[in-house]
Amino acid sequence: MQIEQNISLKHYNTFGIDVNAKHFVSISSIKDLKTVLALKDYPDKLILGGGSNMLLTKDLDILVIHINIKGISIEKEEENYVLVKAHAGESWHEFILWCLGNNYGGIENLSLIPGNVGTAPIQNIGAYGVELKDTFVSCDAINIKTQEATTFFKEDCKFGYRSSIFKQEEKGKFVITSVTFKLTKKNHVLKMNYGAIKTELSSQGIKSPTIKDISKTVIAIRQSKLPDPKRIGNSGSFFKNPIIPKSVFNNLQEHFSDIPSYPVSKTEVKVPAGWLIEKAGFKGKQFGDYGVHKNQALVLVNYGGASGLDILNLSRLIQKTIKRLFNISIEAEVNIL
Repeated sequence: MQIEQNISLKHYNTFGIDVNAKHFVSISSIKDLKTVLALKDYPDKLILGGGSNMLLTKDLDILVIHINIKGISIEKEEENYVLVKAHAGESWHEFILWCLGNNYGGIENLSLIPGNVGTAPIQNIGAYGVELKDTFVSCDAINIKTQEATTFFKEDCKFGYRSSIFKQEEKGKFVITSVTFKLTKKNHVLKMNYGAIKTELSSQGIKSPTIKDISKTVIAIRQSKLPDPKRIGNSGSFFKNPIIPKSVFNNLQEHFSDIPSYPVSKTEVKVPAGWLIEKAGFKGKQFGDYGVHKNQALVLVNYGGASGLDILNLSRLIQKTIKRLFNISIEAEVNIL
């Protein structure tokens, strides 16, 4: 463990924004993590995982702690299910591939989501009708202030749409070091009714899909819509899909008959932010080194030389335009620093 000085974070965030950390350390054990958190010489610290859900807008005059704790283990195994613990530094997609290789089901719809396991519970990642909370059992975490270890169970985490206790009242107070999932070993429950999964499977002539088929289909759909962060800087979906009252939606429908929605409750619906952004004319729009992706309006992209402020200002322009056109407020999904 070595604290380095003036390190570029360009390769530590999927937007590829080139800002510097005045102090930087990569941590590969819980022991080292506790040691670094206890250092009095660095009162201000930032925890960095896969860097997939953040937009860096300035140099960081603090200690950046990169969580690189690895390991996957089986905690309990029964006839029908298994409890699997993955440490925070594991790549989320690589973890899914490991589970698929062992025929463990439940998270295949979440394939190819960028980032690491440790940050997945913070925003309750979700895609194609599945959310992390559906298989989540617990997570182990270290209190940043006291360095005490704590276990958060599902009910403790207060999971919501792209949200959890770690984004709300406990924001910035804990470092998640591992996450435990309950996955099926057989009789897998396949989720195929969201998005184009069923259509894609049908086009391939797959009538009795496996969890691997679902994963491959999700990957194909995502790759057709979303840019690879290794080639074009992005953080996936930049905005949350807004949830609005049905009464507001009904009024919008009178002016925009093709506006899509998904039921949330008896009184609320979710409207795709991507549809709103595309309708507002931003899809595929480029502003020099940055813009909105041509295949998915939810994705803001860095073509190579953009600053974090460039991306931030574009996001604010989009928010302002959506509010003016539809009277809907859309919220950023990424953390802005």
